[in-house]
Amino acid sequence: MPRTKLIGAALALLLLLPSTSSSALERKPNNKRHPPAPAVRRMDERERAIHALNRLTFGPRPGDVERVLAIGVDKWIEQQLSPAQIDDSALEARLAPYRTLRMSAAEMVENFPPPQILKAVAEGKIAMPSDPQLRAVYAAGVARLNDKRAKNEKAAQNADLLEMSPDGMSPEMKEQRQRARDHARSRALDLMELPPETRTQNLAAMEADERRGFWRALSQDDREKLTADMTPRQKELLLSLENPVAVVNGELLHSKLLRATYSERQLQEVMTDFWFNHFNVFIGKGADRYLITSYERDVIRPHALGKFRELLLATAKSPAMLWYLDNWQSMGPNSVAAGRGKNNGKLAQGVNENYAREVMELHTLGVNGGYTQQDVTELARVLTGWTLEEPRLGGGYVFRPLRHEPGDKTVLGHVFHQDGEREGEAALAMLAAQPATARFISTKLAQRFVSDTPPSELVDAMAKTFAESDGDIRAVLHTMLAAPQFWDLRRYRAKVKTPLEFTVSALRATGAEVTRTQSVIDALNRMGMPLYGAQPPTGYSMRAESWVNSGALLSRMNFALALATGKLAGVRADPAKLAGGGPNAEEALRTLEQTLVAGGVSAQTHQTIAGQLNDPVKPVNQGALAALILGSPEFQRR
Repeated sequence: MPRTKLIGAALALLLLLPSTSSSALERKPNNKRHPPAPAVRRMDERERAIHALNRLTFGPRPGDVERVLAIGVDKWIEQQLSPAQIDDSALEARLAPYRTLRMSAAEMVENFPPPQILKAVAEGKIAMPSDPQLRAVYAAGVARLNDKRAKNEKAAQNADLLEMSPDGMSPEMKEQRQRARDHARSRALDLMELPPETRTQNLAAMEADERRGFWRALSQDDREKLTADMTPRQKELLLSLENPVAVVNGELLHSKLLRATYSERQLQEVMTDFWFNHFNVFIGKGADRYLITSYERDVIRPHALGKFRELLLATAKSPAMLWYLDNWQSMGPNSVAAGRGKNNGKLAQGVNENYAREVMELHTLGVNGGYTQQDVTELARVLTGWTLEEPRLGGGYVFRPLRHEPGDKTVLGHVFHQDGEREGEAALAMLAAQPATARFISTKLAQRFVSDTPPSELVDAMAKTFAESDGDIRAVLHTMLAAPQFWDLRRYRAKVKTPLEFTVSALRATGAEVTRTQSVIDALNRMGMPLYGAQPPTGYSMRAESWVNSGALLSRMNFALALATGKLAGVRADPAKLAGGGPNAEEALRTLEQTLVAGGVSAQTHQTIAGQLNDPVKPVNQGALAALILGSPEFQRR
């Protein structure tokens, strides 16, 4: 299928999306009186399996529907609700090369030094490490700082020469630049003849300026060839020499996509994503670049199916949250520390209300949860002294009694007598037990798993379970999954996928082998959903209206085309295998429809794609067909 015709078919599919991307159940109700909701129409067993896979995982893989039917839908759900019993060793093997996933924040700072550490080393306040490889990382970082500070003319000229657009160069400069590239490539070819370990040592031994110019002179293909046979540890070292922070953040992003794509504990990963978004922190805010790995690993994932109260407390004491919402800076105006500051002529920091406000509005009660500004102020006073030990060095949570505001406080009519750290713990437990919290959390869960506008009777039942079970998340999900509203046929494929859900479901549906995730990360950035990249505390919207627009849908189609036609770097899919070796275009199309979209596509979608076939009885490019199916309205919904 020619590319022009492929694009035409893609555009034709996009035209189907505005009217079908969201069912009537997802639309906002108007102010007119509505008749009672029609009776629930139950799904058959195969539809239940497809629905469960679409809602409780990041999307079915080839053969998953049959596997779930063989186990039994209800039994499979029970297994997913008990993730510790599911073998996930294959995923762990994929994640094993990423050392930072097992490090504390302090260990990350030591091994992958941020600018503050490098500056301290440059100023002689911190000694250079003795380990040769780590010393090379620090030396490279200090050289970068010195180069920036001194603005060495020669280094700047060389950098400008290598980075300057050829259009802005004189013939002499172009020739000089080409010589630099030729020299670097010649040196790279020589290095490729060496064993990987020796090659790594040679690169690490280069002067920082020399190595920087060397890398800039190489093409992307040359860089990949140079590092192709290196171990993950060796590649990590080379990246650390140029950008240590990128190692920490890159491994976090890569692991997120690998977990979503390959974990057998799919519901746990979906819930981890849900709770991270609910208790959102932003990776771009200073120290959080080093704190989010532990936040997701030690706070969110272990509590994803546990007690909400314990999850809330864990997030409140998390360095990532304390830093993100500034509570680590909060100090009681009448505290001992504030008094000492005044006596020394220093301006006291005062109470910071950011976290107290968001914990009520976004984490527990909801915006209409019945709290007042006075409650926010009082809760902020309760939480003074909850701070961090050297946050820029990866330090953890600590309670500072001298920073805590003395006296009694009243939040939502509850009086909290002066009791230090225990005041905050009691206040958070009180918020977790509020009826408004039960309803707010139940509504958000129902919006994620059921509908943008979930049935009130379902939310009522979930909130009742929340209250009766002391906020047991697994029990609330049990109630939701046992409710007829969850299995109502009108919910089937009625919820639009977010960009993350779309990209990962496409990887899973095609059975893709992902060796490098950067191209997927880049695609998510273009779709407006960078991983860990939501700046406001609200996180990303789960509603269809936030993601259904022509630009976003075109980005999805471009991703589908790149994936299915083998042009997504580091990702390998085999549409021909999925097509089953069909002898002609029509048969290949029908096979791919069933393979990639469990349950098939509508007659309208089928006809739109089939209409683009040059000759239905001749072979066809299965990659092009797979791309169109991945871009179909049916695949866009779960």
